[in-house]
Amino acid sequence: MNEEKRHARILVVDDEDRNRRLLAAMLEAEGYAALEAAGGAQALELARESPPDLVLLDIMMPGMDGYEVARQLKADAATKTIPVVMVTALDDRESRLRGLKAGAEEFVTKPVDRNELCIRVKNLLRLKEFSDFLADHNRILDTQVKERTRQLLSSYREAIATMTRAASYKDEETGAHVARISFYTVELAQALGLDAEFCDTIYYASPMHDVGKIAIPDAILGKPGKFEPHEWEIMKTHAGLGAKLLRGTDSPYLVMGGEIAEGHHERWDGGGYPLGIKGETIPLAARIMNICDQYDALRSKRPYKPAFPHEKALEIITVGDGRTMPAHFDPVVLAAFKGAVGHFRDIFEAHTDEG
Repeated sequence: MNEEKRHARILVVDDEDRNRRLLAAMLEAEGYAALEAAGGAQALELARESPPDLVLLDIMMPGMDGYEVARQLKADAATKTIPVVMVTALDDRESRLRGLKAGAEEFVTKPVDRNELCIRVKNLLRLKEFSDFLADHNRILDTQVKERTRQLLSSYREAIATMTRAASYKDEETGAHVARISFYTVELAQALGLDAEFCDTIYYASPMHDVGKIAIPDAILGKPGKFEPHEWEIMKTHAGLGAKLLRGTDSPYLVMGGEIAEGHHERWDGGGYPLGIKGETIPLAARIMNICDQYDALRSKRPYKPAFPHEKALEIITVGDGRTMPAHFDPVVLAAFKGAVGHFRDIFEAHTDEG
């Protein structure tokens, strides 16, 4: 039994004894400690007295339903960072949107599949572990004197490297991909005339763009074919999850990392996700990351596509292929990219998995 499971405490909330005991038994069989609450008020009381590491929350309960419990958990400073998984017999889009608005991170549908439940619990616990680690770093930063600033920056960079490696284990991303992303973003930032501080920050912040994929099931991340609609909705949550993970710190690397994680799939014309924002409403770092990530994805082999040569990738970004269009990118950033394409090609060829 590993350390994560031995110490993880999970609160199971359901008004039906049978459902509650079944979920508790599934968790205990995996080595977790399960606590039980038969209703919303009891759940809030237990969570505030001794915050669990994760809450499994039934939606349909008499009195206080799961939506209200989630809202109150997320509104309380003592419990707002606890991941919430909503357990529901409802499978409609409106119910899930209500759950997300209330603050839920994940959903499982009744009847609960044990394997699916365990995967989601494990991934969210891992995400919370990183979040707690960063919160601890933030508290340390607040209490340190100026002479320790340099040491703290080094520590943040190490934490960033750790998170980036963890995310890469979940996805197709490799060490070479991470290195390329850092160099691409700095190249483009310099082409835009941005200062040395911005370039240093984006160098370390950009590899965290997909850190939210830690919480996405492996079966979805590695799927070779087209996503089903519900799979695509789950996949898209990685942007918001990454932003949540990186919030709550004064580190410039993590602040920018959060902006990039949340905004690197937004489009200049407003057709992106998760927020559908457009134009300069999208943070500049995310606009830079968008085109860098697109170039590298086109150049790289993926479960659903072959690797494209430089010329093909350039044509898709600057001319369009229907799926990717120039209107998706900030025109100023796109112009800078066109002026730096030779450097992009050199970066890709200098940092390959074979090299």
